[in-house]
Amino acid sequence: MKFPGGMDLNSMMKQAQQMQEEMSRQMKETVVEASAGGGAVAVKMRGDFQVVEMTISPDLVKDGDVEMLQDLAVAALGEAHRKVEESLKGKLGGMLPPGLM
Repeated sequence: MKFPGGMDLNSMMKQAQQMQEEMSRQMKETVVEASAGGGAVAVKMRGDFQVVEMTISPDLVKDGDVEMLQDLAVAALGEAHRKVEESLKGKLGGMLPPGLM
């Protein structure tokens, strides 16, 4: 379907689908790292928000402070989530016309 000015809706839809597929691929390839407690808990998260790795310092476990361990895990996961969103916003912003983000 062609619109006035020569815009082709089918072509635009195909281009949008290709951009979405490219963004999805980039999301899976993007990995961010975040930590809490001075590195006592570290997280690696993909751009699709899938946690791929979490490390916990053995010293943290020895202390037996479960509540602190839980708080640090939540903090590290939250920081990783924030970093993924920031990364994706930057990538998505580069794909959109100015003013749409």
